[in-house]
Amino acid sequence: MTKRTVKDVDVAGKRVLVRVDFNVPQDEQGGISDDSRIRAVLPTIEHLLEQHARIIVCSHLGRPGGVVDESLRLAPVGRRLAELLGRPVTALADCIGPEVEAAAAGMRAGEVVLLENLRFHPGEEANDPGFAVALARPADLFVNDAFGASHRAHASIVGVPRLLPAVAGLLMERELDVLSNLLGDPEHPFGAVIGGAKLSSKLGMLESIVGRVDHLLIGGGMAATFFRSRGLNTGRSLVEEGRLEAVRRLEDEARARGVRLLLPSDVVVTERLDGEDGGRTVPAEAIPDGWAMADIGPRSIAAFSEALAGCRTVFWNGPMGVFEQPAFAVGTRAIAAALARLGGVTVIGGGSTAEAVTEFGLADRMTFVSTGGGASLQFLAGEELPGVAALPER
Repeated sequence: MTKRTVKDVDVAGKRVLVRVDFNVPQDEQGGISDDSRIRAVLPTIEHLLEQHARIIVCSHLGRPGGVVDESLRLAPVGRRLAELLGRPVTALADCIGPEVEAAAAGMRAGEVVLLENLRFHPGEEANDPGFAVALARPADLFVNDAFGASHRAHASIVGVPRLLPAVAGLLMERELDVLSNLLGDPEHPFGAVIGGAKLSSKLGMLESIVGRVDHLLIGGGMAATFFRSRGLNTGRSLVEEGRLEAVRRLEDEARARGVRLLLPSDVVVTERLDGEDGGRTVPAEAIPDGWAMADIGPRSIAAFSEALAGCRTVFWNGPMGVFEQPAFAVGTRAIAAALARLGGVTVIGGGSTAEAVTEFGLADRMTFVSTGGGASLQFLAGEELPGVAALPER
């Protein structure tokens, strides 16, 4: 980690603006259904509390589109943060303006306030300089601990660090260290399990890591594009026709480098992705017209599990099927269980994969669960993250 972190600066008595990613899932009653992202930043906040800082936390939640959405207020998040910290957290009614500045000016050391949803203002996603100035005004120091949002060039991510002394938080430091090791010096055999619905969002990462891994396992809906590139029928599974040539190049590259690339040999197909019909298992080369892939089959689970069993390092991003439906969660659950049994390093690439291992109760048996799906993909593709680039080097 070459960036300055919160451990490198004196924060005593300072008003510290901490950008976090509290974009957490909520239940129908507005409660927090998964607080993993809140727990992930506790070490940074607790460090600041121990150093007698005055802490101003800011985050986005959902996609309100620059207007106030009552269902996306951060007050429930503030209540959960207070429970986890064991101290009060004052949730403010806005993230900029005179009331926020007055609240910040009146803070004492060890107090925590939570600003309202940043995306209630259009200036956040537009990276408006005026919004960044207003957000930075009450603070003396900026800490970016929102790895999951740092692939976005938003005002709170790249605008504020131009205006305040800026450092990385402890979660940001851990994210960058773990992912950098995957690109640098992972212990071999190194396996990658890549799934999810769309190939296009992961192609850059695949092209980056194909020369670094020993095993590349492809599952989920994106396997359909690989099947089509081999001339197989894919029913009504989503196929990205414009990526067929890129897939062929990727397979050629894997062969040339001696990488074992595994596709599902059997799949669960369905006429209804809502799980009502339960689906049926067919060989990968026998997907019927009008049916769509919803999970990997038992032979694929066995082959994938066997390949993973010999690995010392595994990176996993993307479920093996529509795991939100119990009928189609078998493959994703089996991969999670295989990684939980592994004695080596297991890194979960955020997003829906993190949600899956948490839902299965296996998150604490992984070496590291990233808080950033898109950010981790972009980082592993070798692309610069705007939020990381905005932080100064040590």
